[in-house]
Amino acid sequence: MPASLTDARTYLFVPGNRPERFAKALDSGADAVVFDLEDAVAPDDKGAARDAIARWCGGADKRNRERVLIRINEADSRHFPDDLRLLREACIGQLMLAKAETPDHVRCVLSGVPEAAVLALVETARGVAQVQTLARTPGVVRLAFGTLDYALDLDLDIADSADGLAHAAGALALASRVADLPPPVAGVTPQLDEQPRLLADWAWARRFGFGAKLCIHPRQIAPLHGAMAPDPQAIAWAGRVLAAETASPGAAQLDGRMIDRPVVLLAQRTLQRAARN
Repeated sequence: MPASLTDARTYLFVPGNRPERFAKALDSGADAVVFDLEDAVAPDDKGAARDAIARWCGGADKRNRERVLIRINEADSRHFPDDLRLLREACIGQLMLAKAETPDHVRCVLSGVPEAAVLALVETARGVAQVQTLARTPGVVRLAFGTLDYALDLDLDIADSADGLAHAAGALALASRVADLPPPVAGVTPQLDEQPRLLADWAWARRFGFGAKLCIHPRQIAPLHGAMAPDPQAIAWAGRVLAAETASPGAAQLDGRMIDRPVVLLAQRTLQRAARN
């Protein structure tokens, strides 16, 4: 998977059977766009969605193709073989696997698309229970948390499920770090007109170590990118830390406090985040 997809901050879903929305999604400012063949597409429309995606791929330029991945149906679905056929015929190597639970699910993908880069969407109790193994499975390049389906699987109150999601969120973050994957991708915020809820959801996910978020509307992108950027005070602090470390390597002080390696690394990371905005 291209680096732009594994280190993306925002992944915007667009239904695969709505090709008139593809260009708008790509122009939204989202780092990555997910053409959806799963939940956003009714069973009777999945064939038309595959055809629309195949036509788009036939005329898309390299830059846009590198920003797109396809969410395919789960490995146990009757739609799965046709989804893999689309990936092969359209030469698409980037995908999001719905309801990823076991290494066998990923291996099923690789058996049809050997060079596939898989963003594993963990959205069931079984997936969370095996997430450490799943994260280390060859072909998996990042984890994402399907919060709505996970809440349904555990019979949680979707409107107020933060406590019930906490264990799974921590498990995905730890599994990603142990497997040397990028920080995981947080689930969607379905309330389209509630920016405070969107930003609160992101702040909650960030506290667990998540590094990106799934989105379902273009107007969610700009507020998220703004929230993900370090504030001016943090940027200024980071610059002062690195200047002090450069002036006195290994023995620097700032505002009366020693600057040790974790502080330097935090300052570097802050400036890297700032450079992306």
